[in-house]
Amino acid sequence: MSKLILASGSKVRATLLAGAGLDFSVRDSGVDEDAVKRLFRGPVDEAGTDALALELAMAKAAAVSHGEHDAFVIGADQILSCEDMRFDKPRDMDEARANLLKFRGRTHILHSGVVLARAGMVLWSFSDRARLTMRDFSDGFLDTYLARLGEKVKTSVGCYQLEGPGIQLFEKIEGDYFTILGLPLLPLLAELRRQGVALA
Repeated sequence: MSKLILASGSKVRATLLAGAGLDFSVRDSGVDEDAVKRLFRGPVDEAGTDALALELAMAKAAAVSHGEHDAFVIGADQILSCEDMRFDKPRDMDEARANLLKFRGRTHILHSGVVLARAGMVLWSFSDRARLTMRDFSDGFLDTYLARLGEKVKTSVGCYQLEGPGIQLFEKIEGDYFTILGLPLLPLLAELRRQGVALA
């Protein structure tokens, strides 16, 4: 089997790949995500945000695969959009609270992009969206939620993990579970099998 590398420091993505039974290593891409976002010229709509998520994923995969010519490299990224605004991971608890108040009672979109690269060339790319509607939770619930999770809310762009207390923020979820976690896993596994990286 060919060598497989995940160009991401995301523990969730690594857990998903390990859970699928893949043998891989992890390399930090070192990509300046803010610089990629500043240089991106696409529109601030759903299609443009899909394209930006893929642009970030491609940058990560290409950066690692340039130095690992014989390896297949997975790059992935996720962006949250809500009413034509894009959101990054909160920098502190105050920003997490402000973001959750913006999402409250509204539908936001998670745009997840994944690419497979080798020797600096992108071999395959895929993007997907999930739509999540937060319920109109009370201020008291929000206070309790933030106190319970603490600094963990800063580890995800939406300030939640669905596999934990974050599920209580929602009234409706539409989309693939793995896309929500930031790695459209089924299409990726199909491509890895097609490339001979995973058993068919």
